[in-house]
Amino acid sequence: MNEQPRSAPESTTHFGFRDVPVAEKQKLVAQVFTSVARSYDLMNDLMSFGIHRLWKRHFVAVSGVRRGDRVLDLAGGTGDIAALIKPVVGDAGEVVVGDINAAMLEVGRDRLTDRGLVGGLRWAQLNAEALPFPDHSFDAVTMAFGLRNVTDKDKALTDICRVLKPGGRLLVLEFSRVQNETFGKLYDFHSFKVLPKLGQLFAGDADSYQYLAESIRKHPDQQTLKGMMERAGFGRVDVRNLSGGIVAIHRAYKF
Repeated sequence: MNEQPRSAPESTTHFGFRDVPVAEKQKLVAQVFTSVARSYDLMNDLMSFGIHRLWKRHFVAVSGVRRGDRVLDLAGGTGDIAALIKPVVGDAGEVVVGDINAAMLEVGRDRLTDRGLVGGLRWAQLNAEALPFPDHSFDAVTMAFGLRNVTDKDKALTDICRVLKPGGRLLVLEFSRVQNETFGKLYDFHSFKVLPKLGQLFAGDADSYQYLAESIRKHPDQQTLKGMMERAGFGRVDVRNLSGGIVAIHRAYKF
């Protein structure tokens, strides 16, 4: 009897603490952020006790972005980073806000329009793994709290390097590995015991915030992400921990 050929095993990746087919992760992440789009900033305040606003201001302050720069802000749907960068680049510069999720982009565009921030801003629904821009298009690329949700981070980092001009900068602000063990235990308690309950209470969605907590733990730590950036073609990669390593800023240059 002839044996039937075995089909190749389906590639998987993590979605929080679950393994899922690679092809499904993007859809699952989209469902999470569509669910939380309207309450995203409120929940960030509750998750971080408002400290995320200080992290973002510091992130932009150390970015090296200058007047006249063209900046791509990835995973920038709610517009927080774009609103901080736009006054820095001024009328001569431009900020392109890119996000894979249409609901997040809608929230951000409406919010910044209500604040009178319209000129010099563009909004684009896109996938960070396949950016729809020519080579050498941007002076800087920023990404705040989005890289951990990308399915193929190596592919995204390589494409980000492609669209940067020589000498351009990549800046990533992301949750990372807490440096103090005792503080880490308190942080775990807040993430897994408190956060989902806050999500249920204020957003009617505990599962999405359970995923967000899990996705942080699955994200590469500071040194691993530094190595990934170097393999993608970046140089002079430096890491700056904030709040004991709850988050870290990775800054890298294209040569």
